[in-house]
Amino acid sequence: MKNRVTPNNNEVRLRDDEFIVSKTDTRGIITYVNRIFMQISGYNEKELLGVQHNLIRHPDMPRGAFKLMWDTLNAGEEFFAYVKNLCKDGGYYWVLANVTPDINADGKVVGFYSVRRKPTDDAIRAVTPLYRDMLEIEQREGAKSGPQRSIEYLQEFCERNNTRYEELIWSLDNP
Repeated sequence: MKNRVTPNNNEVRLRDDEFIVSKTDTRGIITYVNRIFMQISGYNEKELLGVQHNLIRHPDMPRGAFKLMWDTLNAGEEFFAYVKNLCKDGGYYWVLANVTPDINADGKVVGFYSVRRKPTDDAIRAVTPLYRDMLEIEQREGAKSGPQRSIEYLQEFCERNNTRYEELIWSLDNP
């Protein structure tokens, strides 16, 4: 779903004790949101339920980050990432997202839970240029191969820094 909201520079910040929670089906359609999600994003429950979670995707976020998320989730693993989201009024908010497969009693993935918390300012400062580089790669490479190339760039970045992706994410929030 293409978001028709025009981004602006108004930042909304989570408090230290706030958590955004949502649940989706296997296709990313929102089936549950908590009050903090609605409050921070500016959308009400009726506007969020039944729509793609990418409604709040900020254009500063590289598509490769979301391709990596879906690849990880489809492998049955949980995923962590720093994400810049878009509010209904064009503002934005940063989160440290944890997305986990929801597995039923038969062992089948039936959806995904996402819990997001406030990231540190240091983490945002560290990830912003990395995402900017990934976006440049995607714009240069085009829609078809750009997201995969940006993931490869992220993997190369991790290798150069002698770390794995998960370690990189945790090190940014826990220097």
